[in-house]
Amino acid sequence: MLTKISPSHLIKNIMNEQPISVLLVDDDQRFRQGLFNLLTFYNQSNSLAIEVVGEADCVEQALKLTNQKCPSLILLDMELVGNNGITALVRLKEIDYIGKVLVLSAHQEDYFIFQAMQKGAAGYLFKTCVATQLYEAINTVIRSEIYLPAEATSGFFRCFQANSDSTQQKLHELHLTQREQEVLHFLTQGDSNEEIAKKLYITLATVKAHLTSIFEKLKVTTRTQAIITAIKLGLVEIV
Repeated sequence: MLTKISPSHLIKNIMNEQPISVLLVDDDQRFRQGLFNLLTFYNQSNSLAIEVVGEADCVEQALKLTNQKCPSLILLDMELVGNNGITALVRLKEIDYIGKVLVLSAHQEDYFIFQAMQKGAAGYLFKTCVATQLYEAINTVIRSEIYLPAEATSGFFRCFQANSDSTQQKLHELHLTQREQEVLHFLTQGDSNEEIAKKLYITLATVKAHLTSIFEKLKVTTRTQAIITAIKLGLVEIV
């Protein structure tokens, strides 16, 4: 069971002007190494005092290291082993992590940017821009400001405006029942069939039947495809 993060460690770092402690979360080891090298360059050139305190390639490992190391900043990929960055953001909220999360993603679609920011990210940076914009992005979020590059800003606000108006219409068009919406909600949080059954007080067979119906209505064949489609269409609110 993970304990909740105490703010004392983070506050102490700020007051004593200690290096920014950073956790790297990405399932691509070569990309993590590239990030590590870039952060080391910032540190050695005295342009930014940074200490990499850990690396993770999945949500559970990231949560464990966050609990142990209390990093001031997490650099988070949107695609992780067995899960996704949205789930990581939700789980970080659950342990009361008060540091900053900067998403580094290959996804440039509006809905990914919107979901990440909605779930607590302090910034969103395209991986293609890391070499030229990471320094500015880190400095921005560490000052408790929001970082969105120009390429992402317009898309974020387009998605924000469209999201509130279209969700109910899409649900109506797809003919998702109330129970199917509930199952889809828990699916996007990474719950297993057994966990969904327990939370909704229904049988495992009923959960499987609902998932079959959901997959048919969303025109998908896997859980991952269902999650991505639900996020893209704005069908779920992950809390």
